[in-house]
Amino acid sequence: MKLSVVIACYNEEGTLGGQLEALAGQEWSEPWEVVFVDNRSTDNSRAIAEQFRDRLPNLRIVDASEKQGKSFALNKGIRASASELIAFVDADDQVAPGWLPAVGEALKKHELIATRTDCETLNNENIRRYRGDLQLNGLLTIHYPPYLPHASGGTIGITRALHDKIGGFDESLRCLEDTDYLWRAQLAGATLHYVPEAVLRVRFRTTLKGIYRQYRAYAEHNVLLSKRYRDYGDPMPQPWRKYLRRWMYLLRNIKKLRRAPYRAKWVGKLAWAVGVTRGVIKYRVPPM
Repeated sequence: MKLSVVIACYNEEGTLGGQLEALAGQEWSEPWEVVFVDNRSTDNSRAIAEQFRDRLPNLRIVDASEKQGKSFALNKGIRASASELIAFVDADDQVAPGWLPAVGEALKKHELIATRTDCETLNNENIRRYRGDLQLNGLLTIHYPPYLPHASGGTIGITRALHDKIGGFDESLRCLEDTDYLWRAQLAGATLHYVPEAVLRVRFRTTLKGIYRQYRAYAEHNVLLSKRYRDYGDPMPQPWRKYLRRWMYLLRNIKKLRRAPYRAKWVGKLAWAVGVTRGVIKYRVPPM
C-alpha cells in the first residue's frame, strides 16, 4: 500500500530544509511519496522544496495559492496524492530515524494513528518549560465534551477511506483543525491509536510574540470547539470559577516577567486567558 506524506507550508524557509532532509533519509519497503503543498509562501520555501526533487524522487509540489489556510492546503494535498495511506508532518518539525516504516506499518493495521513527540532535540530548556513534553507518553486529553483523545496535527496518520468518510479538514477553522478532524473521525467510529515507535521532533515557538499569538488562537478556538461538541457529554462543572482563577494566577505571578526562564510560561497563560475571553464574547458561550 502506498503512503503519502503531506506537508502544508507557508513561509517556512528557515526550517523546511531540515524536515525534507530528515524525510530524504527515511527508508521503507513499500512505495511512498512526499506531497509538498505551498500555501501562498512569499519566501524561498518552494525553491527549497524544488532542490529536493533528486533526493525525494516521488516528490509532488502542489500549489495551493487559491486560499490561505492550513485546512485548505492539507485537503488539496490529499486530493493531489496517490495513496491509500496518509501521514501529516509540519514544515518546522523533523521526523526522527525510523519514523516512516513505523507510520506505514501502523497504518496498515489501524485507520487512525498519532505518533510520539520528541520535545527536547529542537527546543531549549526555557521553551520546553512552557510547553512540557506533549505526546511523549501518550495521546493528549481534553477537559470538555466530547472528552475524546486528540493529537498534534503533525503527528497524525489516516487512511484515505476514513479521511473521505469524514469529509476532510474543516476549512472554516483557522486553528485546532487537527483536534476537530480527529474528533470527527472518532465520532464516526474510528479509534485513535498511539504509535510510540514513530517519533517526530517538534519545534515550539521561540518568541514571546509568537507564543502569545499561538496560545491566544488555541484558547479562542477551544471555546468554539466546546460549543460545537457540547452535546457529546456533560459540561465541565463551574467553568466561571476556573476562568477567574486563571486571571488571579496571572496577577499573583506578574513579577515572574522579570525572570527570563518564566516569561514564556506567564505569557502563554496570559494569552490563554485573553483567548478564552475573546471566545466567550465572540461565540457567546461560558468559558472552559
